[in-house]
Amino acid sequence: MESRVYKNILIATDGSELAQKAIQQGLALAKALGAKATAITVTEPWTAVVSGELGMAFPIDDYEKGCAANAERILAGVSAAASKAGVACDTLHVKDQFPAEGIIEAAKARGNDLIVMASHGRRGVTRLLLGSQATKVLTHSTIPVLVLR
Repeated sequence: MESRVYKNILIATDGSELAQKAIQQGLALAKALGAKATAITVTEPWTAVVSGELGMAFPIDDYEKGCAANAERILAGVSAAASKAGVACDTLHVKDQFPAEGIIEAAKARGNDLIVMASHGRRGVTRLLLGSQATKVLTHSTIPVLVLR
């Protein structure tokens, strides 16, 4: 059996309270292993969020500025937590991607060997309607994924 020590951890966050668990655990793991850490947040394409007449009332420029500001706020919080924990942590904002795809592509491109993320643990119809980014990452990633609930 191959022994694996993670050296390059990608921590996914959407800024939610639940994602804080993933940030705390991911940073703690990175510190314990002496691994590099990168926090990522992904912004969905404007067309996935806004459609029809709403698109006229909410221009793409406003959407992109709002997303950039939100991502900056989320990632600044992770940077502060990493600094407090004594862990070096890069940050990454991936734009115009669906979260699961953005996380997987970034992990491959950056050479990450572990993805840490939270799951809301939805079941039944709610999960079918909303989908689960964690499930999509688990299903499509070739890199190990640590999911926290």
